[in-house]
Amino acid sequence: MAEVKKTAPAGGRPPSGEKAGGWTRFVTARPRLTLLVALVLTALAVLAGGGVADRMGSGGWEDPAAESTYATEALGRQFPGSQPNLLLLVDAGAAGTDAPAVAAEARRLAERLDAEPGVDGVGSYWSTGSPALRSEDGRKAVIAARIAGEEKDAAAVLDRIAPEYRGTHGPVEVSLGGGLAVRHEMQTVIQEDLLRAELIALPLTLVLLVMVFGSAVAALLPLGVGIVAILGTNAVLRGLTEFTDVSVFAQNLTTALGLGLAIDYALFVVRRYREELAAGADTYTAVRTTLRTAGRTVLFSALTVAVSLAAMLLFPQYFLRSFAYAGIAVVLLAAAAALTLLPAALVLLGDRINALDLRRLLRRGRASGQDGAGAGWARAAALVMRRAPVFAVLTTAGLVLLGLPFLGVKLGTADDRQLPVTASSRVVQDELRHGFPGDPGGTLTVLAEGEATPAQYAAYRERIGTLDGVVRVDGPVTAPGGHAYFTVVPEGETVGADAQRAVTELRAAPAPFETSVTGQAAVLVDSKDALAERLPWAAAVIVLVTLLLVFLLTGSVLIPVQAVVLNALSLTAMFGAVVWVFQDGHLAGLLGFTPTGDIETTLPVLMFCVAFGLSMDYGVFLLSRIKEEYDRTGDHEHSVRFGLRHTGGLITAAAVILAVVMVAIGTSRVTNTKMLGLGIALAVLMDAMVVRSLLVPSVMKLTGRLTWWAPGPLRRFHDRFGISESDTPAPAPEPDLREPSGKTPEERREMSPLHP
Repeated sequence: MAEVKKTAPAGGRPPSGEKAGGWTRFVTARPRLTLLVALVLTALAVLAGGGVADRMGSGGWEDPAAESTYATEALGRQFPGSQPNLLLLVDAGAAGTDAPAVAAEARRLAERLDAEPGVDGVGSYWSTGSPALRSEDGRKAVIAARIAGEEKDAAAVLDRIAPEYRGTHGPVEVSLGGGLAVRHEMQTVIQEDLLRAELIALPLTLVLLVMVFGSAVAALLPLGVGIVAILGTNAVLRGLTEFTDVSVFAQNLTTALGLGLAIDYALFVVRRYREELAAGADTYTAVRTTLRTAGRTVLFSALTVAVSLAAMLLFPQYFLRSFAYAGIAVVLLAAAAALTLLPAALVLLGDRINALDLRRLLRRGRASGQDGAGAGWARAAALVMRRAPVFAVLTTAGLVLLGLPFLGVKLGTADDRQLPVTASSRVVQDELRHGFPGDPGGTLTVLAEGEATPAQYAAYRERIGTLDGVVRVDGPVTAPGGHAYFTVVPEGETVGADAQRAVTELRAAPAPFETSVTGQAAVLVDSKDALAERLPWAAAVIVLVTLLLVFLLTGSVLIPVQAVVLNALSLTAMFGAVVWVFQDGHLAGLLGFTPTGDIETTLPVLMFCVAFGLSMDYGVFLLSRIKEEYDRTGDHEHSVRFGLRHTGGLITAAAVILAVVMVAIGTSRVTNTKMLGLGIALAVLMDAMVVRSLLVPSVMKLTGRLTWWAPGPLRRFHDRFGISESDTPAPAPEPDLREPSGKTPEERREMSPLHP
């Protein structure tokens, strides 16, 4: 007589006699109420997170405690004209800049700009006669000004006045540029690109989920979890903007991780739930088992990813800190939704999780394609382990080779060339860069504070003029109260080695007053110093916490070390590609960006933290199933095959979906966002398809039973505090079941052509 399944009655209450843990009871006792509360909270998040992008900044690469930051702020207060952030490029055409009508109109525009609230330090070619402010062909000249205030306040002033000045004014055509205009346009472009990326990623993700699950109902669940995580994170970021600066770039990470991790977690939960149903469990028991096993792994994985992202809080640049805020929030919200909303939905759906099966025609009568795919992964694992030394050596060598270009990395600063060539502020900056004498952004400024005589100023100017790498020194420009500044023109590129060396020598030069140096090269030097000072601490936090968490999961001393080393190896291709493509300019035409010969200083740190966390995410999924089976059987090699059989396809599907989301982000017209999206996509695919498929099983085969060793005190610590997907202790090692052929009965079944 066929066995009859016990199905949880409506409302999610367990069958009589069933016992469940507190969390299971909490999320399944009132599933409709749980989903209703979630819907209300999501609606509130939409309201709370509205307009968050308008409150974000587009800078944040500088160390706020650095000497260059102090000098820039002090110069802005004492000498507004020395630090212009708004440039009006006045095009006189064939008439030339010195034509009477052109000069009169330009002076009128400058006077009008000087009268605007919030604008000061207005100067121009027509008021100073400086040849540096007129193009070499005599057709264009510059009006420079500074909009004071915090970044958001300055952007609001620019929004107000820009329409009044941009365009045709009598005999001249005016375009807007300068640092503030560049950052403001970058913020606008990022918002537009993010919307386009979401429109690309969401439908493609849904199609891929349908291909993975077959069921349209099952496919919609991960997408719903991702949307909840994204909307919730936007609300969190909106709240944070009330207290601290948040970079607009962080929204890209919110979308990518919100969809990617939510889908990862939902895939893992839904897959385990369907496995339990297929094994004959009723709905409630399947949900309970899923939360006890896959649910623990999801929570554990979220902690490991959050720790990797939290390391960015140790850096002073708010650009990096913003990614930590967004990443931690979206990871925790994705996990919370996967462990709360998803079980409630599963209780209500029951067997209907498999409804609307869109792959029925493709399966040709097979009950499920998962078993066959799983057998393929088991066979692949067996093959890799039979040739473990070969796979381990060749894979490691290949990954190291792909990472070699990173040895030639050159760190720089982001500028207007991040924008597409058609962006209006980029057009202005390109004209200044190529059509005006000298490099308008390449000078260094030395702020002098303290009373001094003209003779002392002259002696200092002469002294710094003789330093290596200094071409010319102008100034001083003085102000009451013992304030002055010198303008220094260094040799070479704006942020090249010569300019950076000049910064160091200027700061070391003796002076009869206090000096501070700023300029793009000085900002770069200070940023590199801040990163170098804190990078060891961030790396130590990531490594130590990862070692601890993986030990708590596995109870092994060796597996945590393997996890850290193999995760680091999985990132080599990403870092090598970043230098080869974005620094050296290969594929620049195909990808549509302008190579600058360097990589923005904070990007490698950001990409490492994000990619390492995602690699740990997949590593935890695989290790948890291997450990679960090892606890059940005590058979090391069988457990590795089992883990790959049950997670190989899942991890690959999750990686492909996340890569699609990251590639959608990588279609951005802003170079840094493009680099982040495409680089992380490459790292995710390499981790899932190379490291998890080839390197992990080969290394675990080489380490054998030693893989699970731990000294007595640590084993007792794990027994007390460790996390396991199985409540069953590991049994004694089973006898060798291999037949004379050298294969176990399970291997022979899997390799049989009749095996599903």
